[in-house]
Amino acid sequence: MVYKKRKIKVFRTKKKKESIDVVIAKLKESYEQIDPNAIEKFEHFPLSAPTLKGLKDNKYFVPTEIQRESIGYSLRGEDILGAAKTGSGKTLAFLIPVLEILYCNKWNRTEGLAALIITPTRELAYQIFETLRKIGIYHDFSAGLIIGGKDLKFERKRLDQCNIMICTPGRLLQHMDENPLFDCSNMLVLVLDEADRCLDMGFQQTMNSIIENLPPERQTLLFSATQTKSVKDLVRLSLNNPHLISVHEESEHSTPSGLVQSYIVCDLHDKMSLLWSFIKNHLHHKVLVFMSSCKQVKYFYEILCKLRPGTSLLALYGTMHQTKRMAVYESFSRKQRSVLFATDIAARGLDFPAVNWVVQLDCPENANEYIHRAGRTARFQKSGESLLVLLPSELAILKQLEDKKIPILEIKVNPNKLTSIQRTLEATLAKDHILKESAQRAFVSYIKSVFLMKDKSVFDVSALDTDSFASSLGLAIPPRVRFLQKWKKAKEAKKKEKVMIAQTVVEDLNEKLKKSSDSEISDDEPEPRAYQSFVKDSYNFHDDDNSDEENDDLFTVKRKNHNIEIDDFEDELESATDALNKKKKKPLTKAAVAKKMIKKQIKPNQKTVFDETGEAILDKAKTKVSKIAREYENNSDKGGIDIEQAKQMLREEDVYDKQLFREKVKAKHREEKRKAKEEAKRAEMEDASSSDEASVDLSWLPDPDKVYGKRDNDDSEDDFDSNSGSESEVEDDSSNIHRPPKRKLLTNKTNIKKRRKIEEDSDEPVDTGLSLMEDEELVLKMLDA
Repeated sequence: MVYKKRKIKVFRTKKKKESIDVVIAKLKESYEQIDPNAIEKFEHFPLSAPTLKGLKDNKYFVPTEIQRESIGYSLRGEDILGAAKTGSGKTLAFLIPVLEILYCNKWNRTEGLAALIITPTRELAYQIFETLRKIGIYHDFSAGLIIGGKDLKFERKRLDQCNIMICTPGRLLQHMDENPLFDCSNMLVLVLDEADRCLDMGFQQTMNSIIENLPPERQTLLFSATQTKSVKDLVRLSLNNPHLISVHEESEHSTPSGLVQSYIVCDLHDKMSLLWSFIKNHLHHKVLVFMSSCKQVKYFYEILCKLRPGTSLLALYGTMHQTKRMAVYESFSRKQRSVLFATDIAARGLDFPAVNWVVQLDCPENANEYIHRAGRTARFQKSGESLLVLLPSELAILKQLEDKKIPILEIKVNPNKLTSIQRTLEATLAKDHILKESAQRAFVSYIKSVFLMKDKSVFDVSALDTDSFASSLGLAIPPRVRFLQKWKKAKEAKKKEKVMIAQTVVEDLNEKLKKSSDSEISDDEPEPRAYQSFVKDSYNFHDDDNSDEENDDLFTVKRKNHNIEIDDFEDELESATDALNKKKKKPLTKAAVAKKMIKKQIKPNQKTVFDETGEAILDKAKTKVSKIAREYENNSDKGGIDIEQAKQMLREEDVYDKQLFREKVKAKHREEKRKAKEEAKRAEMEDASSSDEASVDLSWLPDPDKVYGKRDNDDSEDDFDSNSGSESEVEDDSSNIHRPPKRKLLTNKTNIKKRRKIEEDSDEPVDTGLSLMEDEELVLKMLDA
């Protein structure tokens, strides 16, 4: 017998999973015990399991300083002003609390918007969205990227399903105004990344409109490398006891420690050659070049692509299409060596990996913008280099950089490695007119950007050598900069006004001085002695001889001369200039002119013709003729339409219109008759000229019989004798004349014979049939007549 072994199953008791409510309660309790100094990894934070798993999968293990300091306050629901250096991990510092707040509130897709993240640029919004997708992959929340340049209808239908919205201010306000599905009444968190840029003058009106639509009871998180501390901005956001977390405020420098910073001083016309030489000497590096305007970036990118420096070139600026902008952003992020020309849209928040050089070809607006630009390299404790190119007139910005604790040193260019490409640019632009127009636009846009800068101690338009700058771009003739010409004229006019004001004030003061001096002289003249003694005797109330001097001088006038000082003159000059400036009228705009014309009932573009008496001739085709029509037009301001009056007006005008039409038809018939007469006259003239040509007097021609010899009557008029191949011999002197073969005569022989007979007969006397005496009497009568 074989016994089979029975398998004994052991049932182990499974650990019951804790309910979500218990987990959330434990997390909330541990929020108060967070010690930033004791945290070394993200695991030490009281975070949910999906968040920790997402961080671990994306290799986020050790938090940065700003993350250690700010996450604890954010989880407790407090408002934060976070400031840290560029590349210090501010994105995770607000994304982790957002995920945890939604998780602890058990938010689902049907409950609508819970967190709103606003950024100034589209690329930064896209970057935050991609980071959120990575770390929040295990959460069951919906997120939306709401930026300009994308399909508005697609966003409109799905906006009510987004729990986390990452957006730019313009597109967000558009949805607030136009989309009925947008509802932010239950919103919990508002995040402003690059908060100082979002709250500045460029976005002021938009942000004010957005903040008015948001619920006042919310948590607000502000993050930036250069944080705002303006009381006005904080009041606008209605922050509740915010915590200012500035982890690098006490550090020695405000830029990353691995960033090597330097600047070069060069002339404006040498910038193009400097950039070309820099690219040729750094072909194996990843370079980011900042410029001040979109048109500059476009032209530099196009012209350098034509010249082919030997590395890939990219361009990123605001007027590009959104899909192309995203493609350029991703392409530059992937490449190991490339050159990206960009405006300030790439200066904030963008994380391009492994950037070796940041070249600021145009001076930044202020020290804060310099920090954001230079912060695209040396991120996350890596190294990088920054180069600032300054004009001799822009050296005042170095003082601002020193005040911001930015260590920057001057370097000089090696002239042996500097190559000029001006001739090549001129030849290229001469071939391509489209590229030439792009260069002209880049020239004007740069000068305009310098002109519009606020800090005039750094940016001085009058110090720019525009002619040499235009030639350095490849332009033979510098384009006209009209706004600069107007500005210079206005500046000269102001100087002349000030001089005229000063002259008038000086003349007035001189006149006042003359008048005052004349009056003083007349008052100080000595009075007569008799009058003085009479006054003394009459007002001497005391007979004492030893009276005080005060009694003697009781009624004498004591005058003080007031000298006008220079300071008083300057004050009066300033007051006069202020008064004149106040009296100045505002510049007339087209709208103001139109309003004046409407008030005065002036109709523009009207041509009036006057007759000899000076009365205006009405154009019946364009103006109303009847009295009823004119009355109707004058009463049109009252509003409304009187149908009966309008019908009567149309009947009256119809009579004049028919009469005008008849006159036009008659004029047309008259013109046709006149043309017919002219054509008939021309035909008669042509016939007369043809008949005159037929009866041309050919008597002056030589006799053809003498020249060519006589021919028989049987021969044809146009043919010669076929056998006569040589010249015919004539007995007279004309035998030596050469006759060409087969020459045709164009004269009529009969007419020639008749003329010959008339000439022969004209030599003989004419027989009148009268006697000689009668003939003489007839001749005398004809002479007397």
